[in-house]
Amino acid sequence: MNLQALMKQAQSMQKNIMNSKAEIESMTFTGESELVEVKMNGKREVLSVKIKSEELEKDDIEILEDMIAIATNDALKKIDKEIENKMGSQAGALSGLL
Repeated sequence: MNLQALMKQAQSMQKNIMNSKAEIESMTFTGESELVEVKMNGKREVLSVKIKSEELEKDDIEILEDMIAIATNDALKKIDKEIENKMGSQAGALSGLL
């Protein structure tokens, strides 16, 4: 393979990666726990937090804080899974960039 072909292939891969990244960033991911729903975009920004229970007692605040963390982490795992699905093995090498 000559150098020009290699460069062309690298540019094509870069374009595919950038297109996949833009697609993922435009998606919305929902993480859920028992009491909380968290929506995030593919840029890992929290879009909304919804408390599923209308009435919480003061003792439930600590539990609720844990549920928010669980739901947020669930949404982040879904983003990571989507990155892996869209970008495959390329995502592992570029995970720090995404």
